[in-house]
Amino acid sequence: MRAIWNGVVSFGLVSVPVRLYAATFNHDIRFHQVHEADGGQIRYRRVCEVCGNEIAYADIAKGYQTEDGELVTLDADDLASLPLSSSREIEVVEFVPAEQVDTLLLDRSYYLEPDARAVKPYVLLREALRQAERMAVVKVALRQRETLALLRVRGDVIVLQTMLWPDEVREPEFESLGDGVELRPQELQMASMLVSSLGADFDPDQFDDRYKAAVEDLIEYKREHGGARPAPAAATADGEPITDLLTALKRSVEEARSGRGAPADVPSPAASPSTASTSKKKAAAAKPAATRKPASRKAAAKAETPAPAKKTTRSKRGA
Repeated sequence: MRAIWNGVVSFGLVSVPVRLYAATFNHDIRFHQVHEADGGQIRYRRVCEVCGNEIAYADIAKGYQTEDGELVTLDADDLASLPLSSSREIEVVEFVPAEQVDTLLLDRSYYLEPDARAVKPYVLLREALRQAERMAVVKVALRQRETLALLRVRGDVIVLQTMLWPDEVREPEFESLGDGVELRPQELQMASMLVSSLGADFDPDQFDDRYKAAVEDLIEYKREHGGARPAPAAATADGEPITDLLTALKRSVEEARSGRGAPADVPSPAASPSTASTSKKKAAAAKPAATRKPASRKAAAKAETPAPAKKTTRSKRGA
């Protein structure tokens, strides 16, 4: 794993240097959108819906549309003026009972690894949390934004769990649940019996992603039965794929010469010396006849005698 952040956990006068690692990842099979006819990958462009032009990243600003339809734009200078936290400290605010934390507030999970010189205070904090059966509420700045988080124990590791702010959780408003619903004792008893009959200790390893396995099997089946083809090379603007550096350089020279009005023919990068000499011989053979010496004096005189001028239509009419 690769650390994505480093700082210190501070509680009281104790500081624990730590490194942060992403604790989870998504193993979904990702598909590309491709043109079914030729397999070319579909790309998306940043096109302005007003002028229709493709926009470069440098010309893109952040915009916020107000409820009354006004647009407020923020550029890089505006964002740089915001009071962003650059602190590398995970500040413990308080310790709370684990059962009081609404799991709906939990967001992303990260492992905390102690610095080699701070293993003892790390283990001290871990065991204190474990014995007290509490979690530490902390504030931390990740990706230039302060967020609320929890420190909790998972095995031998302290996990930092980022949280949503309370105003980021929607309140459920279902009118049907507000009506009084009467349950008969027999119904409640049967439901309780069903819960008891399906009761078990939770073991996540007994569950697997059957859909992902089915997709992998389908892909492998199509590969084995002729359903696969070589992925097409991405084409350049004129449709010719650039496969290597020499081809790219050759095309660059051709474009530069054509821009100056010079012949754009450039020897192929793969051409051998023998191929080049053959080309020279062909070029010599293809010289125009006017540059060759006449075979005899008669032929020379004949070549020097101008051909009679053709009569034009106007002179015909005059005759």
